[in-house]
Amino acid sequence: MIAAHVYDAGGVETVTVDSESDLEAARNADGTTWVRVAAATAEEMDAISRVFSIHALELEDIRNDVRPKTEEFPDHTFVLVKTASLRRGETTFDEEVETRPVGLFVGEDWVLTLTVEETTVPAVERVWRSVENREGRVLANGPDFAAYRVLDRIVDGYFGLLDEIETTIEEIEDGVLEGPDPSVLDGLNAVRRDLLSFRKVAWPTREALSVLARGDAAHVRDPTEKYFRDVYDQLVEIVDLTETYRDLARGARDIYLNTLSQSTNEVMRQLTVVATIFIPLTFVVGVYGMNFAGGAWNLPELSWPYAYPAVMVGMTLVTLVLVVHFQRESWL
Repeated sequence: MIAAHVYDAGGVETVTVDSESDLEAARNADGTTWVRVAAATAEEMDAISRVFSIHALELEDIRNDVRPKTEEFPDHTFVLVKTASLRRGETTFDEEVETRPVGLFVGEDWVLTLTVEETTVPAVERVWRSVENREGRVLANGPDFAAYRVLDRIVDGYFGLLDEIETTIEEIEDGVLEGPDPSVLDGLNAVRRDLLSFRKVAWPTREALSVLARGDAAHVRDPTEKYFRDVYDQLVEIVDLTETYRDLARGARDIYLNTLSQSTNEVMRQLTVVATIFIPLTFVVGVYGMNFAGGAWNLPELSWPYAYPAVMVGMTLVTLVLVVHFQRESWL
């Protein structure tokens, strides 16, 4: 699907693109031409490549979902970025980072946005609607400014994703303090996976934007560079937040493992106390459980009428003494 706007400070004209000639007419129209492409067919891709002198490898990079980057070509600047959002799973902490590649091609008086899926990308759609609604700042500036607005919207979405991850980490930390729970550990591993996946998006996106922010791109005008520098600064903050949240997740995991270890130690201590109490009792009953040949005179107390009650009382006293001792030592 291909749609096009031709605009300048005076207004906006929507161009219907049904053929390569329509696309070429929009490309050569006066003003700034914005062509939006979504889920294009092979024939449409070929037409785009011919009309805008876009190399097939650039289009292949978008389809293959490679890492974000910026590349310079004689007729345009190619920027590949990715949107990122969290997709909620079946369990409380089960989420997955979902990315969608967005290609931007910025020429002298045209900009082209390309996505491989038919569903609209919110960041692209919002800027597209601002052109339709004749927003003055977009119309008055060139194609590089429209590209900036799209990139800015995409980066704003990164902050929303990190806010969701931060909320999840806080929920996990509360769960860690309540006690060991296997679902909490699963949640920690899921968050660390999400942060690792997002880090693979944020870091190369920052590198790609640095090319636009420092003036290396030939098709980014000097007045627009400051806007790209603002987006770059946001990405620096996003990368720092990502590393901070990774440290928080790692710290929460360490707390969970320490809590689990302490719980295990507590159980082992209680079992040790019980075993220690039964050691003297086992000795006593072991002695009286031995079989001696030659009669009861080998254990003279066996013939005493109060031998059994005396043994029970003695064993009880030993138990009480050990229990009191362990309580004083704070083992119970």
